[in-house]
Amino acid sequence: MKRLRIRHVTGYRYEGEVQASYNEARMLPVSSEGQFVLHSSLEIAPVSSSHNYVDYWGTRVSSFEILTPHRELSLTATSLVEVRPRTHEPHPIDWDSLAAAAAQATSQVEQTKQTRLTEPAADLAALAEEIAARHDSPCDAALEICTEIGRRVEYVQGVTGVQSTSREAWLDKRGVCQDITHIAIGALRSVGIPARYVSGYLHPKPDAAIGETIAGESHAWVEWFCGEWRGFDPTNSIEIGDRHVIVGRGRDYNDVAPLRGVYAGPFGSKLFVTVEITRES
Repeated sequence: MKRLRIRHVTGYRYEGEVQASYNEARMLPVSSEGQFVLHSSLEIAPVSSSHNYVDYWGTRVSSFEILTPHRELSLTATSLVEVRPRTHEPHPIDWDSLAAAAAQATSQVEQTKQTRLTEPAADLAALAEEIAARHDSPCDAALEICTEIGRRVEYVQGVTGVQSTSREAWLDKRGVCQDITHIAIGALRSVGIPARYVSGYLHPKPDAAIGETIAGESHAWVEWFCGEWRGFDPTNSIEIGDRHVIVGRGRDYNDVAPLRGVYAGPFGSKLFVTVEITRES
């Protein structure tokens, strides 16, 4: 078990004075299997009242509006989380059993439909079908599909944006964790395996000393359903472990964006983001 402190600062600097802004933030983790939130808080500047709730997908949301003129919006999310290794016990399930199980609950059915961001290219769907045909176990097929995608797509920052699609990133074979996760989700769904998008944080240094603060960033990975939900990090080709902290789940990035909103004022803004992760035990 590890205890991780996460400090995530993000916001916008506007080209001029903004008269009002209306926003939603999804930056605070929830306690769930494998993690326990000891403390979390969200500071908003300029000061604003906020309405906090848990959305349809189980993600904590802070909804707020700022009605005084401002040139910058800044949010600081601080969380202290105990994270335990996740175990995935082997369990037999074949393709027919998976199809039956996936149809039994809305939480699975909703993760079988493609979105604009996850719709796979034809050759990616063909690759997924080829891999799936080699496996009697959908779970084993999903693991090979995600591993192969991680092998073929190079992690490169700055070549895609938040609205880049799976097709675009797959064609270029470059992107960030968001793109690689969308590619994996689209491939899994194309062969009948329910898959969902997970947002959160990954401590980038496995052997970090206690008390050491590391510059990090938001992270994304995939979970697929094969009788139970199993997580995997295709960007790094690793199982989900005690370095991963979950913030939210959804159909794709649009369901779990850390910060989104609208504002009244001059056109143009610049996003800023910093993430610091400290191992405390």
